Amino acid sequence: MIRALLFDFGRVISAPKSSHLFTAYERDLGLRPGSINRIMFDSPLWERALVGDLQMEGYWQAIGPELNLNSKDRVEAFRQRYYSDEKINQEVVDLIKTLVGNCRLGIVSNHPPGLEEWLADWQILELFDTVVSSAEVGVAKPDEKIFQIALERLGIEAAEALFIDDTEEHVLAARSLGMAGHHFSSAGALVDHLSELGIGIVKD
Repeated sequence: MIRALLFDFGRVISAPKSSHLFTAYERDLGLRPGSINRIMFDSPLWERALVGDLQMEGYWQAIGPELNLNSKDRVEAFRQRYYSDEKINQEVVDLIKTLVGNCRLGIVSNHPPGLEEWLADWQILELFDTVVSSAEVGVAKPDEKIFQIALERLGIEAAEALFIDDTEEHVLAARSLGMAGHHFSSAGALVDHLSELGIGIVKD
């Protein structure tokens, strides 16, 4: 029986950014089309930030020159622009709110320092029984240790948890540990899956 739902954060609870935003970033920064995500997220600096070895201010200042940002002020301005374009996935959050009290709820996310602050700013931190961020615990998905930490905090067995993530590799890692897994594509598809499992969803 599923007693807990564990959600990824990026592109699940937060909404995916539209392609036109990345096109605008690259245009304004003078970058080659399609290059910004590679520069920002294929970097060893990002890997260090994900496990808490590098704070975000240090990450942004180090990555700035690769983004053609050659002063601290320009880096900070773009950082604020980038973060201000992050939006909540309201359909998913509305769904989570219907589940409060029906099952345990948590987040398991590969995220640099500051995830709980982000959730608090969006006024949704209180919806979750636990938040496991890779930067907080020093290990990232697909390593099974990050899932085990979440299960231990909730006091449940792997077979009692459903993990929801938009990255299939991470879903498969959760399943290999004995958890149920859902490869997230949309709030509607998730509602359908939860309904199939008999988990407290009321559909109009």
